[in-house]
Amino acid sequence: MSPHPTRDELEARLHYPLGQALPEPGHAIEVAPGIKWIRMVLPFALDHINLWLLRDRLDGREGWTVVDTCIARDESRAQWEAVFAHELEGLPVLRVIVTHMHPDHIGLAHWLCQRWSTPDHTCHLWISATDYYLARIGIQGPTGFGGESAAAFFRAHGLTDARSLEQIGARSSYYPSLVPSVPPGFRRLLDGMALVIGDRTWRCIAGYGHAPEHMALACDELRVLISGDMVLPRISTNVSVYDSEPESDPLHLFLTSLERYLPLPPETLVLPSHGRPFTALHERIRQLQVHHAQHLEETLAACRERPLSAFELIPVLFKRPLDLHQTTFAMGESVAHLHRLWFDGRLRRERGADGVWRFG
Repeated sequence: MSPHPTRDELEARLHYPLGQALPEPGHAIEVAPGIKWIRMVLPFALDHINLWLLRDRLDGREGWTVVDTCIARDESRAQWEAVFAHELEGLPVLRVIVTHMHPDHIGLAHWLCQRWSTPDHTCHLWISATDYYLARIGIQGPTGFGGESAAAFFRAHGLTDARSLEQIGARSSYYPSLVPSVPPGFRRLLDGMALVIGDRTWRCIAGYGHAPEHMALACDELRVLISGDMVLPRISTNVSVYDSEPESDPLHLFLTSLERYLPLPPETLVLPSHGRPFTALHERIRQLQVHHAQHLEETLAACRERPLSAFELIPVLFKRPLDLHQTTFAMGESVAHLHRLWFDGRLRRERGADGVWRFG
């Protein structure tokens, strides 16, 4: 086998207990006692998100907890209404848990909480405080996904195409278009917090680097981990530097966060936000660690040949053609790998007369 296994070879080392089965639109598949899997379409290159229904009992009421929500659009609301009709067994949604503030996870949280609140019971949003407040900021304007600040950040890291920068600068409403509102209040999730859902206890595990304060949920009794975006089976989680925190080191935060899942049993059933439920958690964590270690070595080797900007590094780390939307994520990832080596003292950075940061 080659020193760099293909994505298919790596995936073959994981186990998918449900095989190729996927939930039909508007329906769910039970993946463990009291846990249902919903899959909704996304209009992006990453074309789906997994959402979860957990059988619950809250304040003396029987019902369900929803974990993550999809983006706000009519198609998603229609899919939810079908789920309500087919999968809730005549019971209400009691609360909405959101793993983090990215649009595909929180986009419909406000709608769901309003949809299921009654005069006798408020359907609350449960989320980390950091992600809640950044979502509140996000609905008022750009947060690293577009706008003039993002365009200036990408320009400083080597993206100089005028048309691309113009399009990025014009994307000031990207986040609000997918997350038009969030609930006015929330219940805070904290790292290590024990959350009783129905008859079972779930433990919150904070993760960093992908989102400000991502919360995964682990149930020791069921040996199940709702991993959100922190551990995905086939693709690597996006880890980016954004203009809102331009000198951050998110890759260090992400790799350190992965170690928080190693105490879980290897046979844990992982319920990811993208891809299919799988086991072999420790193997997948090792794969992600190796993946980033290889990217760091490739980055270091390329920058020692000549100092590179993040934009110049993209072809080293990403071998496939990218559209502008994908390029913005690739830029963030490239900066993250350069920053890891810079913070570690293995690269130096200098700003050229053209205003572009280069690392060598």
